[in-house]
Amino acid sequence: MNSLFNKYYDRLMRPLESRAFHSIRKELIEQVDGTVLEVGSGTGVNFKYYQHADKVFAVEPDEMMLGQSLVHVDRLTVPIEVVRAGAEQLPFQDDSFDCVVCTLVFCTIPDPVTAWYEIKRVCKPGGRIFVFEHVRLNNPLWGTLQDWLTPWWKRCCGGCHLNRNTLDDIQRAGFNVTNIDRRYKGLILVAKAVNNK
Repeated sequence: MNSLFNKYYDRLMRPLESRAFHSIRKELIEQVDGTVLEVGSGTGVNFKYYQHADKVFAVEPDEMMLGQSLVHVDRLTVPIEVVRAGAEQLPFQDDSFDCVVCTLVFCTIPDPVTAWYEIKRVCKPGGRIFVFEHVRLNNPLWGTLQDWLTPWWKRCCGGCHLNRNTLDDIQRAGFNVTNIDRRYKGLILVAKAVNNK
């Protein structure tokens, strides 16, 4: 991880958050309830949107980002427990969660397919998955440009891959995708899925 990028992540993302991402996060996360797992909680930007959850377990592997997220925890009405862990090896028992939230995280997970199988394991049968990710564009020119830029981008931006096909990975892991909303000409994927197991 690029520690400088992680340290200033919130400041760097502020223009995008205020103009576009805030409304996507709010719309998606206000739908979750019960016991919730947030994968890759970063600096805790999602925490304020949890309104109907009983409890949120937020996993984040980066110590610097995790530390920044703890500032928000005491000011919230929904209890949030932050756990240092990677998505490929979640420290929870099978069938623990009613809902799982993944926002702008699968671009950085080293082994995304393994992470989706772990999410499937810890999510209850019939549990709901809420996804907001940037993905590879389905366009020969722009998709190729994303492929070309990704090695450099990963080094500068905390391991972020510009060219992930997250929807394919979700379906490969056996989730039933119930809603797909492509925004900003397909760059942003907002999706919901059900854990059929």
